[in-house]
Amino acid sequence: MRPKGPAADLERRRRLAVARLEQGENLAEVAQSLGVTPTSILRWQARAALPQGLAARPHQGPRRRLSAGHLAELKTLLPAAGPHGWPGPAWTVRRVAGLIFRRFGVVYHPEHVRKLLRKWLGWTGARPCADSMPRVG
Repeated sequence: MRPKGPAADLERRRRLAVARLEQGENLAEVAQSLGVTPTSILRWQARAALPQGLAARPHQGPRRRLSAGHLAELKTLLPAAGPHGWPGPAWTVRRVAGLIFRRFGVVYHPEHVRKLLRKWLGWTGARPCADSMPRVG
């Protein structure tokens, strides 16, 4: 598991550990003072010889559960198909979450679906205007 803290601070700690080890300090003492295992320091020492071996890398975050292909398919499904038998002309985030589950087997909380639609597909929430609503009677 990645330790907490900014990537630059973690890089600084790795470089400090390798430098102290190269100055002849005891591996166990360096590890204890930095709060890491001796195995980690030995791994850092081996990586230090590589170009960009100890360089800071920002945390990548969790992987997407829907692939780019799934998102492209979702983008075509939503406007074309209508809300699949639900009353009313509008998709809701709950309806989209249900569609995602049925189509791709991925469970998302409705609020996350709202973020997904906004961030990955560039869509924003909108209500249909009164003129586009079907008239009854």
